[in-house]
Amino acid sequence: MIGTLYGIGVGPGDPELLTVKAFRRLKEAHVIAYPKKANGSKSYAQQIVDAYFSPKEKQMLGLVFPMTKDENVLREKWNETVETVWTYLREGKHVAFVTEGDPLLYSTWIHFMRTMQMKYPDVSIEIVPGISSMNGAAARLQLPLADGDETVAIVPARDDYYAMKKVIETHDCVIFFKVAKVMSLLLAILREMNITNKAAVVTKVTSHEEVIWNIEQLEQVSLPYLTLMVVRK
Repeated sequence: MIGTLYGIGVGPGDPELLTVKAFRRLKEAHVIAYPKKANGSKSYAQQIVDAYFSPKEKQMLGLVFPMTKDENVLREKWNETVETVWTYLREGKHVAFVTEGDPLLYSTWIHFMRTMQMKYPDVSIEIVPGISSMNGAAARLQLPLADGDETVAIVPARDDYYAMKKVIETHDCVIFFKVAKVMSLLLAILREMNITNKAAVVTKVTSHEEVIWNIEQLEQVSLPYLTLMVVRK
């Protein structure tokens, strides 16, 4: 009998934001798989899970996913990680693949799941939603994301001045993910629109490493990858 593959969102950083169902599925799983950094340091999702499970209790399986846009390299790595997980599933073991935030929102899980479905369509998959970083940020900032008929956009920030400006102009609230590399551009737009006071930037929200940044200081800061911006006009 083939084991079940769980895609589990473990939340934005605070281990207490793990859902009851996520905890139960992790407890039932034989193997906990997590995205692993190539340099061997702990992944963010792994750090969250470590609050509840140790290698003495569970088999922990680190899977390296390269940070590249080379499709050939990516395809090879996705296939490799799926084959690794399949070796456990075919033995009847349940595998929980954990990811920070929610599994279906800008997550490594999405590509992993698609590859698994393509290669091994008989594998039973269950997804446990998690609290995303934008929800965590809204709570920490006490900032409503939407009220009444207001519109919200969730946008991966990119180096496109007019596209980024337009999305702010046409929505009441915008959550920008992946802002670290284009912060100067976003700040220029906010200043031009005279709404720097309407923006907030947070790194690793709800975790013990959380930083809520002073907007005026961001030009001189090298921001971590797990940083987002909320602009609410």
